[in-house]
Amino acid sequence: MVPMVMLHTLTAFMELMDHGIVSWENLSSVFIKKVSFVNGKLLDASIQQVSLDIMESMVLSSSSLFHQIRKEITLDQLISHLQVSNQLLQTKAMALLMALLQTAGETDRQDLFAFLEKKNMRQYIYKNIIHSSGSVGDEMAHHLYVLQSVRLNLLEPRMKTPLDSFNQEQREALHSLRQAVFETESEGSLSNERRRSLCAKEFKKLGFSNNSNPGQDLGRTPPGLLALDTMTYFASRYPDAYSRFVLENSSREDKHECPFARSSIQLTLTLCEILRIGEPPSETGSNYHPIFFAQDRLLEELFCICIQLLNKTWKEMRATQEDFDKVMQVVREQITRTLSSKPTSLELFKNKVNALNYSEILKLRQTERLHQEETLAPPVLELKERLKPELLELIRQQRLNRLCHGTLFRKISSRRRQDKLWYCRLSPNHKVLHYGDVEEETETPSIESLQDKIPVADIKALLTGKDCPHMKENKGKQTKMLDLAFSITYDVEEYSLNFIASSRTDFCLWTDGLNVLLGKEMSSEAMRSELEILLSMEIKLRLLDLENVPIPDTAPPIPKPPSNFNFCYDFSQAEQ
Repeated sequence: MVPMVMLHTLTAFMELMDHGIVSWENLSSVFIKKVSFVNGKLLDASIQQVSLDIMESMVLSSSSLFHQIRKEITLDQLISHLQVSNQLLQTKAMALLMALLQTAGETDRQDLFAFLEKKNMRQYIYKNIIHSSGSVGDEMAHHLYVLQSVRLNLLEPRMKTPLDSFNQEQREALHSLRQAVFETESEGSLSNERRRSLCAKEFKKLGFSNNSNPGQDLGRTPPGLLALDTMTYFASRYPDAYSRFVLENSSREDKHECPFARSSIQLTLTLCEILRIGEPPSETGSNYHPIFFAQDRLLEELFCICIQLLNKTWKEMRATQEDFDKVMQVVREQITRTLSSKPTSLELFKNKVNALNYSEILKLRQTERLHQEETLAPPVLELKERLKPELLELIRQQRLNRLCHGTLFRKISSRRRQDKLWYCRLSPNHKVLHYGDVEEETETPSIESLQDKIPVADIKALLTGKDCPHMKENKGKQTKMLDLAFSITYDVEEYSLNFIASSRTDFCLWTDGLNVLLGKEMSSEAMRSELEILLSMEIKLRLLDLENVPIPDTAPPIPKPPSNFNFCYDFSQAEQ
């Protein structure tokens, strides 16, 4: 009975405070101690939930209350609430933690994070919230997003600080990049001028734009010193991959080398923009990355994967220095698309982002462009199917007209002498094929001048490629002409008329036309291409009046018929 009374009392107090009649700042430290049920291990979780709710409101309302509550609350106990199965209790505990982190000053915030990291809070979140059996609620998603934002924003000072050339530690970090990949044994015996020349040469191989003073490349903010941090992390954590990247590109032709330093600086900036480092958390944001809670150093680890991805994409695009911005756009797209799929581990992110190669990106762009133009909307696809027969008939007529005009072919002898020409054309009534030998400079010959003919009704089959008789006879000798060869058999399949087209276009036109004469479907790639072009043009013309009007996926429902049709006018009776 007592827990229920306490629960209703705290709930009533919370609702009264929400009306704003009394300020939260009027509450005393004695009251805070009395409602600190967070530290107790009560059986009734409902009381703890309301207590957490009250404390969150106090922290957000006053900085003085923040310090009092910080002293009263045992953070260990607060973290333990994240390990329970009660999702509502988890959410309230996370809400209070986020309120403490957001209200704390810079020093207090760093101390809080240091304590939470020491207690493995992110691992508890990863195990008990992200990988729990239930789905993550909207409120919890917001708190996870806030935690991610506040934690990543600790990198903001490094991101906004340019490299100081007079700082010994920063200079050593910069030179460590060079020393990690190039031999430095004999440097001490060199003169100052010779050493500077050698360093400049090696910094150029590393991909710095200003190789005589590479610190200037890191003077831009953002990414500032954060770019130096990511590069040195990659060089020390994955030395083999780092050396391979630099040496491979420094030995390539100048126009195709991928500059490591320039790429790293731009990639670090890109990751900062994608992860929104430096932006305060939104009040309504909920876009968190599960991968953040699985890693201690998310930015650096993402960089190590993505810099190798950048090198791979550079090679796939056969990029030069002029294509640098294009490559970065593709890499940004690869990263954002992969992160949007919410990978839960670095390994999963690595596999997905590497599978999303340049050709896949192009395919996705094409598909999205078609969706944007609404050419893949169900009603549009249905309209396409209705238009196809009409457009196919148009292509058939064009093919027959081309056959009626005729084409000049060359005779290929066994000695490959291409000195004889012959002409073939279809009669205007589409019933007879006329053909015969012609001279070199003959214009379109008349049907009467072509001595030989084959009635279309006598044609038995159309053969192409290696099935043609004249290709079988010269097997091995005419392999280059297989794609241009076709034959028609007639009478009782004892005779054949053999063709070798002068181009792939003529081959497609004639094989399509002959298929039409034989009552078969056209199958050439030219027909498919032309059909797609005609369909696209026709669809665009028909949708002109619907520009900027969304097309629904399904037709609107047909209303039920009225109960009677008394409203109809009877036209059968003449008016008097």
